[in-house]
Amino acid sequence: MLLGAVILWALNVTVSKYLLEHGWQPLTYGTVRYFAAIVLFWIFTYVRERSFRIAREHLKVVLLAAALIFVNQICFVYSLKIGQASTLALVFGTTPMFVGLIGLALGHDRLQRSFWAGAALTFVGVALIGADGGAGTNYRGILLGLATAFTWGAYTIAVAPLLRSYSPYRVSSLVLAIGWIPLALVSIPQVSSQHFSFGWKAWLGFAYAVIGPLFLTTIVWFTAVNIVGAARASLFNNLQPFFAVLFAVLLLSEKLQTFEIAGGVLIFAGIALERVRRRPLTADVGERL
Repeated sequence: MLLGAVILWALNVTVSKYLLEHGWQPLTYGTVRYFAAIVLFWIFTYVRERSFRIAREHLKVVLLAAALIFVNQICFVYSLKIGQASTLALVFGTTPMFVGLIGLALGHDRLQRSFWAGAALTFVGVALIGADGGAGTNYRGILLGLATAFTWGAYTIAVAPLLRSYSPYRVSSLVLAIGWIPLALVSIPQVSSQHFSFGWKAWLGFAYAVIGPLFLTTIVWFTAVNIVGAARASLFNNLQPFFAVLFAVLLLSEKLQTFEIAGGVLIFAGIALERVRRRPLTADVGERL
């Protein structure tokens, strides 16, 4: 189940890139996709829990998490619009390092030397990717990719207190719905000019992008986490950048340059060192990019 969730998340980068190259405008894609996912989450959560209520003292946290989701989606769709999926999959792999650094800044965690060694390897890897020009991913794409990883790391930390009191399904339902509102507002120009006469492959990919990495993985991931524990489950995330690059190379015929390969190796090494030697701050939140 853990491996299946990781593969579904990894494939999302390639599928999203394909859709953005075959007619979907970035903001329209993010808005329509999240609206469909919200409908699924609300139906599932209501059937399961019959309530969306949260305590008033948690409302500020929900609003903060929603704001982070909004910024995260803007960065995600535009990074993929201007960059190649395989390169950005490597950059997205820096998320665990941002989780650690943000946790340190907030006083949530004390970081061991193994974390700093892993962080150094990871960010040197990103520098190598940037030095190579990213095979079509310029510095704007890489910076947007880093912003995507940073906002997701901040979101992971922000929702941690909520997950101690509520199910991930209720949190997802509320946070995605509130974060969707500003996303929908800024997307109005693109939505109004978007044509929806896509081929069946594009619609199939869109259905996957909604059901797979946003909805289904939340159920599968947290079911598995309840069985094996968050610490062991988080180790499977080490595989996500690898599979994401593999899918991009095989399905989109993308190519990695020498510096990108070297950078990817360093990122993988940094993530593995950080994950294996340090207990994760919190269970990873189910819904992904």
